[in-house]
Amino acid sequence: MNRIRFLSLALIIAGAISAGAQVQRVEPPNWWVGMNNPELQLMLVGEDLAGCTVKADGEGVRVTSSCSVENPTYLFVNLLIDEKCMPGEFRITLEKESEVYDSFLYELRERQPNAEKVEGFNSSDVVYLLMPDRFANGDPSNDIVKTMRETALNRSEPYGRHGGDLQGIIDHLDYISNMGFTALWLNPVLENDQPRSSYHGYAITDFYKVDPRFGTNEMYRELADQAREKGIKLIMDMVFNHCGSKHWWMENLPSSDWINYSDGYRVTNHRRTVNQDPYAAQTDIELMRDGWFVPSMPDLNQRNPFMATYLVQNSIWWIEYLGLAGIRMDTYPYPDKNMMDDWCRAVLSEYPDFNIVGEEWTTNPLTVSYWQKGQVNKDGYEPGLPTLMDFPLQDAVRKALTEEEGWNSGLIRMYDALSNDFIYPDPFNLMIFPDNHDMSRFYMQLGMQQDLYKMGITYFLTSRGIPQIYYGSEILMTHTEGDGHGYIRKDFPGGWTGDPTNAFTGENLSKDAAAMQDYFMNLLNWRKEKTVIHTGKTIHFTPQDGVYVYARYNDNETVMVVMNKNNREVKVETERYSEIIGKYRAGTDVITGKIIPLDESFRIPGKTALVLELNKGEK
Repeated sequence: MNRIRFLSLALIIAGAISAGAQVQRVEPPNWWVGMNNPELQLMLVGEDLAGCTVKADGEGVRVTSSCSVENPTYLFVNLLIDEKCMPGEFRITLEKESEVYDSFLYELRERQPNAEKVEGFNSSDVVYLLMPDRFANGDPSNDIVKTMRETALNRSEPYGRHGGDLQGIIDHLDYISNMGFTALWLNPVLENDQPRSSYHGYAITDFYKVDPRFGTNEMYRELADQAREKGIKLIMDMVFNHCGSKHWWMENLPSSDWINYSDGYRVTNHRRTVNQDPYAAQTDIELMRDGWFVPSMPDLNQRNPFMATYLVQNSIWWIEYLGLAGIRMDTYPYPDKNMMDDWCRAVLSEYPDFNIVGEEWTTNPLTVSYWQKGQVNKDGYEPGLPTLMDFPLQDAVRKALTEEEGWNSGLIRMYDALSNDFIYPDPFNLMIFPDNHDMSRFYMQLGMQQDLYKMGITYFLTSRGIPQIYYGSEILMTHTEGDGHGYIRKDFPGGWTGDPTNAFTGENLSKDAAAMQDYFMNLLNWRKEKTVIHTGKTIHFTPQDGVYVYARYNDNETVMVVMNKNNREVKVETERYSEIIGKYRAGTDVITGKIIPLDESFRIPGKTALVLELNKGEK
């Protein structure tokens, strides 16, 4: 990478590295004063840096050590930043044989006010998950970047680039806000300079740079700022397990142990239970942890101390730069688990109210609970991860709504899944979801039955936890062409000029899609203000005859949800649910506003989820 391009992309102040400099790259590209952890490790990349001594002339900054590694083009420099250090530039000088070898300016910035007090996403939020390449094209000028390996743009190619970008998301923040979403999770937007299928973002080739086909680092920050102004928290999707095969360091690794199996590709066995299995063979543990996903995704070695520090600092850099409210960590059980625990604690030490959700894709709640902060594990592992994705609940809801009712099938699946909450240290801090970018859309999982779909969505928006909704769910997006990733990640209609249907404005939206969009909007905006849904306690009753009843309650209010899976209308006898109803005389249907008396019984239509706010007013 040439010097001028490096300065622009890495955000280092102009003139920091002069022409002919021996140091061509510095990461992190800048830092901040007033951090809780006063230590900072710089990765310097350049010409024959091994053996250099390093000095810093900044007041309140000193070099504690510098470390050469196997590859002489890398040098790691450890700094200590005094708590009284002021923001500004200072000079770092490298010497060799008592002569100046190179020098450059480095910047310490002032933090935003109360940066350490950022509130992470929590159960008061509903997260909107979207894939930037497939949501909206706000800047056609960056559709093709000729200097990158994948230059084609073809919206008809499921695994090609379609042109969605950060500007497109910025342009439609009002839609996201008006729908009632309060948090935004983007699939990764960092550079993926891969020769093919670079649209998804999970093969990162530069951990400090936004992919230019999505925009710039500055535009990413603009998105974060504008979202925050509209009450939308930003969650960044991060990947620690692997990088892209075309990452800039792959042609000249710092050391042979920078990535796992650097001498030859070996695929992971994906047996994530080896992390907990008391009988697991060491060879299986190592292959799961160190094996690669695919040849295009080299597996990073988090046991290398320089790699570990690099990843920790990269996370903190993006949190500070963007003002993030959360991180979603991809493939959480695959990296070294002790390093992941250290990472969680380092981040939460800087930002105590922050939140991190990890992906552990299993339907076994025992495996999920192993990773949650506060869990007492038999092997002594003390996890630091606050939040996990509740795949077991998603699987249970799918089965509950598609199976025939029976002793061990149907709605009892949902009841049993929730009853497993005793194994989680904090079940209210689990991310619950009907689907995501890696699985068939929930509407398709339910056979495109709208009544069942509405029941499932109602459940996810009223149950305990932090709901996440995948873009397009609100308009019944499908993928009848197939279940491949390229199909379940279709373009959002209206995000491109000339789209015949525009879901942002409602133009040419089908009657069913518009009705579902309205349903989402009503329920989401109602949920925004409902503390009883955010933090209220839960009580539920064993399903009977295709009817499942649960409630969320606190000292001030109670919300009762009645799910009728039958095709026919059902009479609900209220005596059985007296623990919920108590002295309440009626309930208000959240969607229709209709008052429903709660004396001896009431009726609920077939395949319906009824959300009632209980009240003591007149019948």
